[in-house]
Amino acid sequence: MKIRFLPIVVALLVLGGLCAAFVGLTWPPHRPAEGLQEPESPAGEASPDEDAVVCLDEKTVKEFGVETARAGPGQLSVYLSLPGEVAMNADRLAHIVPRVPGVAGEVYKNLGDQVKAGDVLAVLESRELADLKAAYLGMRERVGLTQASFATEEGLWQQKISSEQEYLRAKRDLAEAKIELQAAEQKLHALGFAEESLAELPTLPHESFTRHRIVAPIGGTIIAKHIVLGEVLKDDRECFIIADLSSVWVDLNVYQTDLARIRTGQKVLISAGPGLQAEGTISFVSSLISDQTRTMLARMVLANPAGQWRSGLYVTGRVLAAEAEAAVLVPQEALVRLDGATAVFVKTEQGYGVRPVVTGRSDGTRIEVLSGLSVGQDYVAKGAFLLKSELKKPTAEE
Repeated sequence: MKIRFLPIVVALLVLGGLCAAFVGLTWPPHRPAEGLQEPESPAGEASPDEDAVVCLDEKTVKEFGVETARAGPGQLSVYLSLPGEVAMNADRLAHIVPRVPGVAGEVYKNLGDQVKAGDVLAVLESRELADLKAAYLGMRERVGLTQASFATEEGLWQQKISSEQEYLRAKRDLAEAKIELQAAEQKLHALGFAEESLAELPTLPHESFTRHRIVAPIGGTIIAKHIVLGEVLKDDRECFIIADLSSVWVDLNVYQTDLARIRTGQKVLISAGPGLQAEGTISFVSSLISDQTRTMLARMVLANPAGQWRSGLYVTGRVLAAEAEAAVLVPQEALVRLDGATAVFVKTEQGYGVRPVVTGRSDGTRIEVLSGLSVGQDYVAKGAFLLKSELKKPTAEE
């Protein structure tokens, strides 16, 4: 019997030993090692040392270019930055077509040429023009003959030699001849013939009747040419485009969030890179929103005497949207970051001291100071970064 229960006793002893070992490993409860601390929440921004002073002699101040100014109120300008593009002034653009069909007999101007109003661009040989001139001259002769006939009939009628019917017929023929002459004259006027040209037409040689001169209606630059020597042109074929590039359009895209802040008459500073800037005013604001860009068009006419503003040039327009008064206004470069806070340097009897400030609105060049700098207090307006560098230099004691 003893031998039968021996394996059971051995198994119980082994199981008890294992339990004791497990309790020994897990007791006492876990505690961090001595000297280790739980992570703390990040500390807030530290304030700069207001007792810190930068002392410089007059010579060093001049070398550093340090300049002071007196804190005071000012007007803060709020600008909107809008993308845009330069376009040709469509009001100063001329699409030239020949007023009669013909063959290009002479071409005087080329692409890029500068022309004045009245300059002859090309000459066409036109059969239709010859017919119009011949019709005009024929009607002039007819009016002269009917005028003489009417005068004769009128005299005979007054002398009771001719009947009233003959007199009225002569009067009617004269009226019809004058009407037809006026119609032929108006057709030539429509082709650009002035009264002086019509007056000298009977004295010109017949060879000139077919010549139609294409004349520049405005001065400017030829930006397109679609005519070559010997080419047959119809009266609806565009042969030249002249652009007066002394002024251009600048089309700005106004986003929906800024629609209420844009109006005609606002000043705009246009920039297309370093050295290419100009100022103007908005002359037109569209009442429609583009389906593609969801923006509104604001346009300004920009003077372009030197021709530096080219069509298709991308620009940025800074629009003066609003102006506000600020109690204390300082240049952006007067502010520095010290120990995680914004500060300015003020002039004291000991030198240049540090004053933390709270800032408000900014227009990109100047910024409003809400607290930390009083009206009438002298501060460093230029050279603050150099003073910060001096302040950060280690001292001999360090």
